[in-house]
Amino acid sequence: MELSTDAVAVIGFVVLFVLMLLRVPVGMAMGLVGVVGYSYIAGTGPALKLIGQTSMRTVTDYTFGVIPMFMLMGAFVSVSGVSRELFRAANAFIGHLRGGLGVATVLACGGFAAICGSSVATAATFSAVAYPEMRRFGYPQSFATGVIAAGGTLGAMLPPSTVLAVYAILTQQDIGKLFMAGIVPGLLAMSMYVITIMLIVYFRPDWLPAGERKSFRERVSGLQDVWAPLVLFLFVIGGLYGGFFTPTEAGGVGASGAFLLGVLRGKLDRAGIREALLSATRTSAAVFTVLIGALLFGYFLTITQTPQKLTEFLTSLGVGRYGVLAMIMVMYLVLGCLMDAMAMIILTVPIIYPVILQLGFDPIWFGIIIVMTVELGLIHPPVGMNVFVIKSVVKDVSFMTIFKGVIPFVITDILRLIILIAFPIIALWLPNRL
Repeated sequence: MELSTDAVAVIGFVVLFVLMLLRVPVGMAMGLVGVVGYSYIAGTGPALKLIGQTSMRTVTDYTFGVIPMFMLMGAFVSVSGVSRELFRAANAFIGHLRGGLGVATVLACGGFAAICGSSVATAATFSAVAYPEMRRFGYPQSFATGVIAAGGTLGAMLPPSTVLAVYAILTQQDIGKLFMAGIVPGLLAMSMYVITIMLIVYFRPDWLPAGERKSFRERVSGLQDVWAPLVLFLFVIGGLYGGFFTPTEAGGVGASGAFLLGVLRGKLDRAGIREALLSATRTSAAVFTVLIGALLFGYFLTITQTPQKLTEFLTSLGVGRYGVLAMIMVMYLVLGCLMDAMAMIILTVPIIYPVILQLGFDPIWFGIIIVMTVELGLIHPPVGMNVFVIKSVVKDVSFMTIFKGVIPFVITDILRLIILIAFPIIALWLPNRL
């Protein structure tokens, strides 16, 4: 008995999630389900031809070049030790205040995220950089790990964000506008995290001790260390904002700039360059594997008309467009327990995006909202990807301790989401000026 396209689609989703639960890499799982499902409906020949065409078109597409370029930029910056310099500079000015090391961690995470673009890399880096310093001055394990997990989420919001770049490619939106749209919400996130820390200090003044006061010379020295990443960020984002670079060109300029600054400042030797190149290559290969798998799965969704049917179903529920938006956000929070941000975006956006357009939401604004929701999913209990990253670096802390420290920042993120949903202009003001 031949199955209907609806039944094939349902079976495809069930098999996909079973494969992911069995720890099959998400890109391979999506590609396998997509090809087999497409083959069942359209035939083996077209399905096999699809594999070659999709793979070749994806890895040779000029637009997709933005992904490895920004990843290479982040790798050079990470190997150059910029994270330590940013933390040292922030700590020099505010580390002597109660909770100052936590604030310094948030500010340094934001600065590092702005030139790295990866939440996981930010969380892992500052687990090694900021956590030992906070523990040295007597900060509780829960707070120290919680603030690092929250600060790590800034990597997907502040430009150049690879997650926003992939969202733009999948939805055919302007990458530059999405990068601009992430700036104000990213700064809002940093500000609200700082306010959260200050509230913790206010209500529990003895819980977060003061750090060591730095001399004027040490403060000046700290500022001298951060000029290079600041110039690099302003040059890349300024070029994008001013229309001097395309996003792919900006990635190339950023990677070249990070390389030159690292070499000229003596922060990159031959071993460091090799490490950065290998890291960027591995990460880019992983992203492109997921991307190709998602595109193959997308062809399967198209032939089964799943996006159109889902749009009809959700818009017919009678809960209003914000009710549908709330359901979508809850879905992302649940998926945050199962996969990383990039995989979530690549898997779900082709299905959800037609719904958003039908409901009349701005696609640029929705990109910011959905990335923010995805990042929240990476830190909230019972499973958060960033929490696992921190645990892998900080061996002597339990998962329960990390989640305890994350809870205040999860509440902050939920409040920030509500603010951005109520006032879309926060995300749209900068891109509308382009």
